[in-house]
Amino acid sequence: MSKSLTMFGLSHCSTCQKAIAGLEEHGWSVAFRDVQKEPLTEDERKALVADFGDKIINRASLTWRGMSEEERAADLVTMLGAKPSVMKRPAIRADDHQALGWTANVKRALGVPA
Repeated sequence: MSKSLTMFGLSHCSTCQKAIAGLEEHGWSVAFRDVQKEPLTEDERKALVADFGDKIINRASLTWRGMSEEERAADLVTMLGAKPSVMKRPAIRADDHQALGWTANVKRALGVPA
């Protein structure tokens, strides 16, 4: 696995900030993309849904809790386009490895002490 990866998230998200700091401290080059400032294309959203399924939606988020039942029932790709902050963060791609969140398992898989 190379030591460069792409991370999708929100720049103001403390979890994303911690993930970037931890990864860079352990030799990773992180290309970060704020999905609110630089919205994902439909194809990029489809790829995230294909990689992570419905786990890509953060059902504990304030965004999710503020959504109507109709909005919650939307197609995941559409939902991510309409409300990027509902995405679970960070979504990480390193070569052919994908990870979601900043859990102990994700850290270990990327060589960062948990």
